[in-house]
This record gives sequence, C-alpha cells and structure tokens, in this order.
Amino acid sequence: MNDTRKRILRVLKTLNQGTVATLADEVELSPIAVRHHLNALQAEGLIAAHEVRHGVGRPFLAYRLTEAGQELFPQKYVRLTERLLEELKTTLPSATIEQLFAGMATGLAAGVREEVAGLPPEQRLARLVDVLGEEGFIAHWEKTAEGYRLTGVSCPYIHVGQTHPEVCQFDIQLMTDVLDTPVQRCSCMIEGDAQCTFNIPSHEAT
Repeated sequence: MNDTRKRILRVLKTLNQGTVATLADEVELSPIAVRHHLNALQAEGLIAAHEVRHGVGRPFLAYRLTEAGQELFPQKYVRLTERLLEELKTTLPSATIEQLFAGMATGLAAGVREEVAGLPPEQRLARLVDVLGEEGFIAHWEKTAEGYRLTGVSCPYIHVGQTHPEVCQFDIQLMTDVLDTPVQRCSCMIEGDAQCTFNIPSHEAT
C-alpha cells in the first residue's frame, strides 16, 4: 500500500469519518486524486461510504474505516488476550484482574517516569503521547482553563474492552504514573463515546 493511502486511513482513524473535501485538505491532494485513492481503498474493503444529511441540502458521502481497515492499526493478539482474560476470570476476582493491568502499566511507565522527572507539564504530556503512540493509541493534548485535557481518538484495546472493560485500568494507570498525578477519565470509547478524554487539573499537573 502506498504512503498516500496509509495517510488517508490514518486520517479516517483519527477523525472517525471524513468527506472527500476534508481528506483532500488533510493529505494535501486534489479532490480528484483523493477520490482515486478512496475508490481503491473501497475495492480492498478497507473503507466504506455512507450518506450524511445536513440541514435541507442534498446528502453527501462520508467515509469510515471498515472492520478490516480498523485491523490495520495496532491491535495485538486480540483473540489470545480475550481467551486469557476469560480464563483468568474463572479463577481470580475482578479486583485482582484490575491490579494485574495496573501493575503492567506501572512497569511500562517506570523508565519513562524517571526520564520525565522534573520536566514541565507540557513536556511530560508530550512524552506521554509518544508512549501511548507506541502502544497503539492515537492521542493529543491541549491546555484548558482548568489545566490540561488529553484526548484519545483510537484505542488498540477497544475490541477486547467490549467484553473485558478491565483493560481501561491499563491506560489510566499508565497516564497517572508517567505524569505522577491523578488523571480523571471523562469519556471512554469502550463505553460508546466518540473519544476517550482525560482531565489533569493544573494544580496537580505542575
């Protein structure tokens, strides 16, 4: 697959859906060129088009990733993970399962935490986004009146999380450990929200 089509897929992953015009702006190509790539991606079964109505005007087409398209992004060993969790749940209490996920996150965060110790909040957040990216998340942060907000638009564990929501303990613990401050989850894709969002109050982030 060429780089342009990979970029289009990544934009659709980030935005959840996009029109020809939106995608043309994002990948800096003409609408005609984007349509060519979209047709090829549709033929491969990686994206699908659907009509969107807005006001009284004519409906327009928007494109989304299909399940096959979603699977191109990091989703490691989903079936094996689900089976392992099902087996663990038959022998261990839910609190212990959550502790296992928290322990894995703490282990991953240990080295990063030392690396960012003493850095300003913005630099710690930037490094956190890098770490999340390495784990398969697509995320960004922004400053708010109350402090900071971190938004995740892609979760590599979303399929596992549908039946095993304990996996959410992993990312919240990872963020808490790297930032060395409590992080408040405000929305969650596994619970049906469009994005995962997390707030870090300024008096705690500094």
